[in-house]
Amino acid sequence: MGQKVAIIEGMTCGHCESAVTKSLTGLNLTNISVSSAEGKAVFAGDVTEAALAAAINDAGYKLVSLSNE
Repeated sequence: MGQKVAIIEGMTCGHCESAVTKSLTGLNLTNISVSSAEGKAVFAGDVTEAALAAAINDAGYKLVSLSNE
């Protein structure tokens, strides 16, 4: 299972990174790396785009795109 990249809109700081990391952890994803500077999260695991978008939205941010690394 390869890494996936989520482009996320609205993150500006470390608190944002923590909120998104917590949301992704709640989806049982692993190897999570979130960067507000790059506006992205890289992770491993199986998740639908809809479930990912909902989790990110619940954290207060917007999923722009999801792709394989």
